[in-house]
Amino acid sequence: MRIGTWNVENRLMTDEHRDLLLREDVDIWLLTEVNRKWSDDVGKKLLHFNCHLSSGVMGRNQHWAAILSISPLDRLDDPHAASAAAVVNGVTYCSTILPWRGVKSDSAPWRGSNHSEMTKEAIGTLLTKLPTSDLVWGGDWNHSLIGNEHAGSMGGRTHVLEAIKKLRLNVPTTGLSHRGNYCQAIDHIGVPLSWKVENAKRIDAEGLSDHDAYIVDS
Repeated sequence: MRIGTWNVENRLMTDEHRDLLLREDVDIWLLTEVNRKWSDDVGKKLLHFNCHLSSGVMGRNQHWAAILSISPLDRLDDPHAASAAAVVNGVTYCSTILPWRGVKSDSAPWRGSNHSEMTKEAIGTLLTKLPTSDLVWGGDWNHSLIGNEHAGSMGGRTHVLEAIKKLRLNVPTTGLSHRGNYCQAIDHIGVPLSWKVENAKRIDAEGLSDHDAYIVDS
């Protein structure tokens, strides 16, 4: 199973975007910040993938998140306004954006007086909806899980790490770098602890987004 995550920054689809999405031979993509023009047929297909988009949209009208799957998928209600979820072959896949440093307090869909509280609230909502087995959770978490923290907060990181433990996940992207190598990855893929992980890597997406893509083979 090859799983990828990529924040595509609300960019319009280009041949270069198509090439990256297709050449990596990914079974399931967990995308974030997806331009509404990327999908057709009311979000049911994107390229040759079955596609499920979050119902919630961000300030520039991009979807918060999307699940792309080679295999048929069963669409689920959004477990949080900034997430999309679907079931593929008995496994629940969830793509999520978590609050970033500098986001205004109590600005939709976030609730809380500071970044740590907003992260805690979002994760708390997810924990009431997501299963604790047969789950893959990923996306733009806006937190490194080790080392210095640039995109989120140390308090927020604590809540993310607690959620990973409760959901019984292994996050192979933890040790990878963010673009520019000034901090560890903030885009992640968490897979069940029982899965054997073969490889995790970062894919250069310079010029296509302000985030690189990440892939885990399991």
